[in-house]
Amino acid sequence: MSVHIVALGSECPGGVGPGDETTGPGQIQGGLLWSYLGHGARELDPNSVTPSRHPLNPAFMEYQSRVFGDVRVMVRDCPSWDLLDSDWASVRSILEQADIVVIKYSVNDKLAFQQVRNVYAPRLRPLLRHWGVPVILVAVGARLNDDGPPCTCPLCASDWSSCVPHSEGLQLSRDLGATYLELPSLNNFFVGRYFGSVLEYFMIQCLKQKAKERPDKRRGHRINEPRPPHLDQPARLPSVRVEESSFSQDLQWLLERGVQFADVAFYAGDSGKELGWAHASILCAVSPYFRQLLVGRQAWERPVSRCTCRDRDGPHSLLSTWDGGIDDLPRADGHPPGHLSRLVVKDPLLCLCLWETLMFLYRGAWEWEYLEEAIAEKLKNPLAVAQLIDRIRSFVGREKVSVRQTGGALIIQQNWTVQRFFLMICMADLISQFLMLTVLTRSAVRLLAGSVLPAHRAVLVARCDVMAAMFSGKYAEARSRVVPIHGVSSDTFLAFLEYLYTDTCCPASVLQAMAVLVCAEMYQVKRLQHLCEVCVCAYLQSMPSRELASTGISVIRLLKKAKCHNADQLYVWLLHFIANNYLIFSHKPDFLELSDEEREQVERLRWPSRGYLQELSEYQQRRRQIRKSRCSIM
Repeated sequence: MSVHIVALGSECPGGVGPGDETTGPGQIQGGLLWSYLGHGARELDPNSVTPSRHPLNPAFMEYQSRVFGDVRVMVRDCPSWDLLDSDWASVRSILEQADIVVIKYSVNDKLAFQQVRNVYAPRLRPLLRHWGVPVILVAVGARLNDDGPPCTCPLCASDWSSCVPHSEGLQLSRDLGATYLELPSLNNFFVGRYFGSVLEYFMIQCLKQKAKERPDKRRGHRINEPRPPHLDQPARLPSVRVEESSFSQDLQWLLERGVQFADVAFYAGDSGKELGWAHASILCAVSPYFRQLLVGRQAWERPVSRCTCRDRDGPHSLLSTWDGGIDDLPRADGHPPGHLSRLVVKDPLLCLCLWETLMFLYRGAWEWEYLEEAIAEKLKNPLAVAQLIDRIRSFVGREKVSVRQTGGALIIQQNWTVQRFFLMICMADLISQFLMLTVLTRSAVRLLAGSVLPAHRAVLVARCDVMAAMFSGKYAEARSRVVPIHGVSSDTFLAFLEYLYTDTCCPASVLQAMAVLVCAEMYQVKRLQHLCEVCVCAYLQSMPSRELASTGISVIRLLKKAKCHNADQLYVWLLHFIANNYLIFSHKPDFLELSDEEREQVERLRWPSRGYLQELSEYQQRRRQIRKSRCSIM
C-alpha cells in the first residue's frame, strides 16, 4: 500500500523565484518533508544528478520513502507557487491523486503569504473541499524582533509589519479547512514530534480507508456468489404533538373572572375604596411576603392592623391587614363561607398600579419587562416607575426560604414561581406544612380519592373545565368542603393535581402514565392526555428488544385502552410500533386480540416485510446449494 503526499510552497524566506529554472538538491533535502522522512527518503532516479521531476508538470519534484515498515510514501513537492501557473490542468490532476496535501510558508515572508492567501487559496479551496483531502498548513520559522532574539509568541505584535501573524495563518487554515501548525525551526524535535505526529495520524486514517475499500473490490470479482437481499429501514414512527402550555393564560383568566372564588380584597389606604380582589393561594405561592402577611405563624390568632412589610431599616409600608377583618363572610350564591382577608394598600403608587402588579404576580412574577412597560404607560414618570419596581421587588422576595420536613431541611432556591410552590403543596410529605393555608382560604376544598388531598377551588376551576362546571354550577360539590372522587386511585389523582398545579407530568411507569391518561380523559384535560401519550411512547421506545419480548406489559391491551379513551395519537403510534416489532409481538398470545382492520394495517406496515423474508429464504437456500457443490468438487 502507498500514500501520496503533495506539498506546495517553500519553507525558506523568498522561496524560489520565477526565473529559477531548476531547484538544487540541497533545497529539497533541507525541506520539511525530507527532514521528516529522514535517511530513508530517496529520489526516484538515483543515477540522476538533478531531482526527479513529474512527467506531466516539471514544477513538481518527486521522491519516495517507506514508513511503518512496508508502506511506500510518494511525495510530489512544488516549492514555488509561480510555477503552478504554467499548467493548471496538470496541477489539478496531480492534486486529485493526492491522499494528503501539505501547504508550507515562511512566517518571515509576508509578501509570499499574501500572494498565497489572495491568489492561490481561493483556487484551491473548492477543489480540496470537493475531494475531501486532509490538508496541513505549516508555518515555518521564528518571528524576528529588532531589539532582541527571535520571538515565538503568537501574541507578540512587535514584528507584524514584516512577519505573518499567528491570527492570519490560523484564519487561512480555517478557510481551507486545514490543520494549522507552527514550527520555529526544522530540527528533529519540532519536525518529528509535532509535524510528524499529525502527518502520521492522517496517513493511518488514509490506510484504514484504503483497507476498507480493498475487500469490497475483491467481493465484486466473485461471479457466482449470491448477493444478500437489501433490508430497508423500518418506517418512522409518527410523532405525538402536544399543545402549548396555557398555564399563564389560565391564571390570568382566574384574576379577571374568578371573583367568585376570591378570598383577598384590596382597599385604598386614604379613601377606603375597594381596589380589587385576588386569591390567597396564588399570592402566597409567588410572594414570601404575602405568605407571612396572610398565613403567618399566628394565623389562627390574627392580630388587628398587622403589617409585616416593614423592614429593619424602616422603609415605606406597602400593605397591612384591615382593622377588624371580616371572617366567615356568607355568600349570596350559596357557596360555603370562608375567611376573607382584607388588605389596605398604603402606597399611593401601588394603588394606581395594583391591577398591573396583580397581573404580573399571576403570570409567574418573571415578566419584569411587561410590568415596567405597563406601569410606565400608566404613571408617565420614570422616577415613580423605578420606585414602584423596587417596592414590588421587595415584597416578591428572592431570598432563600427554609422549609422543614420529616428527615431533613428542604432549601427552596431563589426566583419563586407558581409552579414550584404548588408542587410543594401537592407532595404528600409537605401537605401538613400547608394545611393551614387550605383551611383559612375561601377556596379550600378536600378531595377524597382513597386519601384526603387538600386543594384550592380557584386553581382547579382555572385549570380544568370539568371542575369549573362542577364547582361553579348548582351541584352538591359547589357547596361542600369535601368532594369525593370516584374511579381514580390516590396516586393517580395526585399526579393529576400535580399537573394542574405545576403544568408538568412525570409518571413513574407505563401503567401509571396510562392511568393518568384515563383520568385526564375523564376531566377533559387534553394537554395532560397528550403528555401521557408522549410518556408512554418514550417508555416503550427506550426498551431493548429482549426486554420488550419478556416484559409483562401488554402493548396490545394498551392499544385497546388508547382507542377506548380517545387517545388517537397513541393509538396510531402503537399500531406502527407493533408493526416495526412484528417478529416480537406476532408470537405473543394477545396478538390474536387485534381486530381484522388492525391486523390488516399491521400486516401492511410490518417490518421486515414478507417480500424481504422470502428473498432471505431464497438467498440462504442458494448459499447452501453452493456449499454443497463446493464440498462435492473437493
